Amino acid sequence: MVIQSKKVWIADQFLPASIEMENGKIVAIGEYGSVKADADYGDKRIVPGFIDIHCHGAYEFDTNDANEEGLRYWAKNIVAEGVTAFLPTTITQSEEVLTKAVANVAKVMEDGYEGAQILGIHFEGPYLDMKYKGAQPQQHIAKPSIEQFKRYQAAAKGNIRYITMATETDEDFALTRYLSENGVVVSIGHSAATYEQACMAYANGAKSMTHVYNGMTPFNHRANGLVGAAYRLRTMYGEIICDGNHSTPAALNNYFMSKGPDYAIMITDALMAKGTPVGSRFIFGGNEILIYPDGSAHLTAIDTLAGSTLRMNDGLRILVEEALIPFNYAINSCTLNPANCLGIADRKGSIRVGRDADLVVLDSDYSVIQTYCMGQPKI
Repeated sequence: MVIQSKKVWIADQFLPASIEMENGKIVAIGEYGSVKADADYGDKRIVPGFIDIHCHGAYEFDTNDANEEGLRYWAKNIVAEGVTAFLPTTITQSEEVLTKAVANVAKVMEDGYEGAQILGIHFEGPYLDMKYKGAQPQQHIAKPSIEQFKRYQAAAKGNIRYITMATETDEDFALTRYLSENGVVVSIGHSAATYEQACMAYANGAKSMTHVYNGMTPFNHRANGLVGAAYRLRTMYGEIICDGNHSTPAALNNYFMSKGPDYAIMITDALMAKGTPVGSRFIFGGNEILIYPDGSAHLTAIDTLAGSTLRMNDGLRILVEEALIPFNYAINSCTLNPANCLGIADRKGSIRVGRDADLVVLDSDYSVIQTYCMGQPKI
């Protein structure tokens, strides 16, 4: 199959080009109009498929539900916002609930599904800080344990790829080092770490930070906190929720311009409420949440942010049009940067020969015209 456009994102710029796809891969890239195309998108932009590494659910399904058909429905329908790969994300719960949740993801990955590719699991909690727990239920927050994690990973059949934890609670950074040595990305989050503790975690293998600004020690010019570390550790990845609610456009601009084009990662942190009407109520981590008119999710008990209903294509629009982020910074944050963080940039995150044929066609208003997952149109 061949598609083409006068605006294909190649080598940090839009170029007129044709893309030939075969057996799920990009097999040739040529000049626009050089070969007969099956689809010509004219002036519409073709960009790499979006990768969401932090998303709890959508369409009334939550990863912790351990429901096979719910996960399949999510994967099949999330392509509507340009997502071609993602990490279903857990929330802190009992060992029994989390074990069933990760085993369910592993089973769906093994048995098959349609739509966006499930790259593995983002294990958010239970090794978190009590003060910065956010919507995570405190009764299930636990001390970091290599032995317990091994049980979770066994249930997941090795598919836990990324973990959020408060590394300052990890004695001698034992679990942090174990995870980094065994191919699991350690992300500091829901953490009370000081700037100095964050630097030590980085030195011991932590590779990322979870939803920068949220669930962490704030920046102060005398006590720089995790936010200060997010600015200063420029070769450390950092997720950020780009819905304009969790962080203002000005805060997004500050972060991205400090971080540069290669290490910021856009996430949705979307809940099961995504795709449901304003005013919907759900139970998340044992707590009731309410969906506000701006799409944000709030804990009803204490009226605080608990997650989002953000769509990835809308996040890209907010970054470029409202936060005034350079386009290459913004597009990298939802394509190449998460791929690099997960160690899969040799096959995902860019439009190059030999890469997976994961592509998104965007209209001028950032709405998704078509999503190609491994070369197959899905809309």
